[in-house]
Amino acid sequence: MGDKIDKTDKSETTNTNDGARGANKSKSEHAGAQSKPSALHKPRKVLEVAEKKRDELVRDLQHEADIVAHGDPKVEREIEEYGQSYEEAHKEARERWYKRLLSTPETDKKLPIGVKILGVLILIGSAYELFEMGEAVWTAINMFRSGGMDALGVSTIVVTWVRLIDLVLLAVAFGVIGIQLLCGKRTYAALVIYAIYVLIIVGGLCSLMLFGIDPRLIVYGVSLIILVAFQVYLDPHLREERQLQRMLRDNEVKHEQEAGILGRDLTGKGYIKLDFFNLFWIFFICSILGDFIESIFHVAIVDPGHWQDRAGLLFGPFSPIYGCGAVLMTLFLNRMYKSNPLLIFFASALIGGLFEAFVSFFMQYAFGAVAWDYSGQFLSLFGGRTCGLAMLAWGILGLGWIKLLLPGMLWLIDRIPWQWRYSVTTVATLLMAADCIMSLQALDCWYERLANDPINTPIKDFYAHYFDNAWMENRFQSMTIHPDSAVRSS
Repeated sequence: MGDKIDKTDKSETTNTNDGARGANKSKSEHAGAQSKPSALHKPRKVLEVAEKKRDELVRDLQHEADIVAHGDPKVEREIEEYGQSYEEAHKEARERWYKRLLSTPETDKKLPIGVKILGVLILIGSAYELFEMGEAVWTAINMFRSGGMDALGVSTIVVTWVRLIDLVLLAVAFGVIGIQLLCGKRTYAALVIYAIYVLIIVGGLCSLMLFGIDPRLIVYGVSLIILVAFQVYLDPHLREERQLQRMLRDNEVKHEQEAGILGRDLTGKGYIKLDFFNLFWIFFICSILGDFIESIFHVAIVDPGHWQDRAGLLFGPFSPIYGCGAVLMTLFLNRMYKSNPLLIFFASALIGGLFEAFVSFFMQYAFGAVAWDYSGQFLSLFGGRTCGLAMLAWGILGLGWIKLLLPGMLWLIDRIPWQWRYSVTTVATLLMAADCIMSLQALDCWYERLANDPINTPIKDFYAHYFDNAWMENRFQSMTIHPDSAVRSS
């Protein structure tokens, strides 16, 4: 008995000593935390909470993998329930990340003198450019008031004004970057660059419509590349964040594919996860399906027995308007997949009709190209660029896409092994980008030949030799070029 008491006393003494040491250690850690950055300042620690929640979600849903593919309501409720905790974990991680991003001592380090000199040069350049653009805007206003722009046409005037405003905003944005660099606010300067990306894309589209494919587009493209590199330099955490996010993403992909829920929106708000991988393959596959549907519809209904090539790119059976339409439907209707079918139908009809009209405007104003004309048909809108029948078709396609085809599409995409998915997607993206760029160049050169512009560059000579007018007419059988209707003809 005495031995037991002695052991108990020793045990209590040991526990007391351990508790004291633990308290001292806790105080020491607390004191150290005041002098050192918090562990939350480390991106890996910030993402651990979201990763842990994700792993719990995958384990809980793994046994329901076979039922998920059939859209079982019970599993849908589980996804929504667990998705709430998943979203909260990611939200908490993001909040901590942005707090660390804007307040960590590493982002307050002094910038090298060379970068500050660059900031001065950027500020001076933006001030000069703003002055020049001010004069250009004032001249344009006077021309507009005096009627000097009347001969240009409404479309040319609108695009010109949009481009002028875009250039003014670019000058202002670069001025803000220059000021931030002078003040040593590298993180804020890096964040402003996101706005510049949008302005450069808008400016590039306006330049394409006004001047066609010319060196101005190269300037926009090079500017984007330089800005990306400069942004990473200004905020090195962006590189670190992308690396960590890539590691977490690869781990998520592996576990989700094993559980049979890869590609699903685990927040429960939508059906499919809206990431580049899913959206690219939706565009790719639906571009092929769209070309097939168009061709069959034409040979069976529009002109029975007469086959017509309905492709929209130089190479391959792709109709990009259907690919882009499917992406838009997915983006806007993803959260409506449980909604009333009638609501989905009308939303799809509206989105499809507006998108079809926008593409028609852009193709005509940029290249003088007309691929469809619904003038005289029921509910013809925007000068025949869309109509009631076309919107009805978009509504049916959208409803069928969200309710029937999207689950099957997700199943098909998930057949790509997770080890290959990003390498295969990268190769396919590069090939598709090359096809789109060459298609735009060929269309631009076709327009210039019909407008009697001289063939005075190697690019024009290349497309005139390999993709002459006869080749283009045979490839794009539903398209005609009217140079006088393009904006740049003014």
